[in-house]
Amino acid sequence: MSAVLGTNVLLSALISPHGTPDVIYRAWRAARFELVTSRAQLDELRRASRYPKFKAVLQPHRVGTMVNNLQRALVLERLPTDIEADDPFDAFLLAMAVAGDADYLVTGDHRAGLVQREHIGRCRIATPATFCAVALPATAVPPYR
Repeated sequence: MSAVLGTNVLLSALISPHGTPDVIYRAWRAARFELVTSRAQLDELRRASRYPKFKAVLQPHRVGTMVNNLQRALVLERLPTDIEADDPFDAFLLAMAVAGDADYLVTGDHRAGLVQREHIGRCRIATPATFCAVALPATAVPPYR
């Protein structure tokens, strides 16, 4: 099984070390599923971690460790450019799911319309809580905030 984790899920894993996104991140680190990412997402993670709203809650060394760990995942160099999303900034997540032939795209962003879309091709779009319940059922899952 493979999954794309939205950047919001990755940042949430760093912010709340006992939340559902962290459970998912730790499950990937324990080889419970294959992670699909891209150079574009790694760049976005680095950039977003420097936003003023995150600087107070994210420790730079933890962000660096996560980026280094993510480079061990399936890192896509090129993404399709013909995929559309309600929020153009989320198109690369859909492109990663298609190009990486992922089973899941996990996102906590309900406002962008990805969760409401439900799938792209054969890839199911799910919230962190749904992904844990369906794909990682033996994992203890705290409530997602």
